[in-house]
Amino acid sequence: MSGADRVKWDERYRAGAYAEREHPSALLAEWEARLPRGRALDVACGAGRNSLFLAATGRRVDAVDISAVALDRARDAAKARGLQVRWIEADLDDDPAALPRERYDLIVVIRYVNAKLLKPLLERLAANGVLLIEQHVESSEDVVGPKTSAFRLRRNELLRDVMSQHGPGDSVVYYHEGLVTDPDGKRAALAQLVLRREP
Repeated sequence: MSGADRVKWDERYRAGAYAEREHPSALLAEWEARLPRGRALDVACGAGRNSLFLAATGRRVDAVDISAVALDRARDAAKARGLQVRWIEADLDDDPAALPRERYDLIVVIRYVNAKLLKPLLERLAANGVLLIEQHVESSEDVVGPKTSAFRLRRNELLRDVMSQHGPGDSVVYYHEGLVTDPDGKRAALAQLVLRREP
């Protein structure tokens, strides 16, 4: 992302964007009980709705986003709820190496498209770890999300990308592509994937 993109996201969050979206991703909430405990990484966390959800389950959460304004909002929400999250400001579009170097038991990427990140994320996934991804896909339906195809995947693109890069001990245990109704009642066209790494 350029500096202009950083400014754009800061302005959106400063204007109250996504303030009503405090619920976690439905995919993440549905799978939570089957996901490993321990260290979790939330990539492109925005104002922290999924990070806060994971922290409330007792996981140790690192959360990365480009917007300082979004992270400030997330930090305030965590403090109000008595939750501990390590908030990290980084531009992952320009520098995937800005990801923390730790190994994670759970890595979550919700509605953020960056194909260059897949390999470094898989490198950071611990044995018995899970990578959970949800991304917008192209659709002719009236759905929420980006209006440009640059930020929407083509049919089966997420599955193909993961299958081409995962290791011998990794297996895709869930994949769904299609229309999903969010907890707030809005419809989204999504590709959802859960990968598990065997020890």
